[in-house]
Amino acid sequence: MLEIKKSRLLECIIIIIMANQSYQPTIAHLRAFVAVAHHRHFGAAAHSLGVSQPSLSQSLATLEEGIHRTLIERSTRRVIVTQEGESLLPYAEAVIAAADHFRSAAQGLGHGLEGDLSIGLIPTAAPYILPQILGLTAQHYPNLSVTVIEDQTARLLESLRAGRIDVALLALPLGETGFNSITLYQEDFVLAVPKGHPLEGRKDLPTSVLREVPLLLLDEGHCLRDQTIDLCHSVGAIVGKSNTRAASLPTILQCVSAGMGATLIPASAIPVEGYMKGIAIARFADPVPGRKMGLVYRSSSTRGGDWDSLARTIGEAFANTVGTTHEKVARSR
Repeated sequence: MLEIKKSRLLECIIIIIMANQSYQPTIAHLRAFVAVAHHRHFGAAAHSLGVSQPSLSQSLATLEEGIHRTLIERSTRRVIVTQEGESLLPYAEAVIAAADHFRSAAQGLGHGLEGDLSIGLIPTAAPYILPQILGLTAQHYPNLSVTVIEDQTARLLESLRAGRIDVALLALPLGETGFNSITLYQEDFVLAVPKGHPLEGRKDLPTSVLREVPLLLLDEGHCLRDQTIDLCHSVGAIVGKSNTRAASLPTILQCVSAGMGATLIPASAIPVEGYMKGIAIARFADPVPGRKMGLVYRSSSTRGGDWDSLARTIGEAFANTVGTTHEKVARSR
């Protein structure tokens, strides 16, 4: 009798093990995990998903039981993502993003750009070209719902690789694998100087002038900072004399207006920043230094036609922003 019970117990254990091996997380279970990990609060997470808190807790518990891992530590005061949870979170986010993209692609299949679109932009482009981009996408793609993410290049590439965003407007080249890009436009740099500066209004500056002016730089992580440093090195200019750094162009331009130095800004920023009180603009002679901007997407994406269409719209947006013709922008690609 004892042997029969032992045999039955072993059989049950085998069944349980086999069941667990065949466990497949559902999208709902993964959404519950990601929501709790992001909000660090079960009530807020449940609200964000439009489900009840008991339902959310059950989904998370089923996920943890299925994979034999504790993803979230619960207590009466706080919610903590475990080390294993932190390791698995990017994969859960990628699965959810892929499912959302699948749905959006299916909705817009054969109809051009429709459904949801998440686009990333770097901070030295977003404030200046975004109004035109949003206006034109609303005009050209009335059934498109756009989400905007502004961040530095490295984090945008990370989000793009993980599937959290669809495309990103970045400076090229990238130096990263796994991505394709469509060149959008070549953008000139101009020199922003304090009002009344001897260089104010000049349109024939040689790049060697950078050896003579104290340049203020954006903080680390901004591609415009790296481009400025590369340009300075190419003409033998020394950078880093000033300890002043800023996280945004408006802040650094406030320092310029106060007479603390000069800085390079992209041409698309002139309509917004170039008329700031105390700021004057000087332009370079040919060959004008600048940057090449591109629309970047995952190499695995099958929506190349959509991205070509979006790229043309962004090129038009840039032309409208800087006051040139779209045909000239297209020829500069």
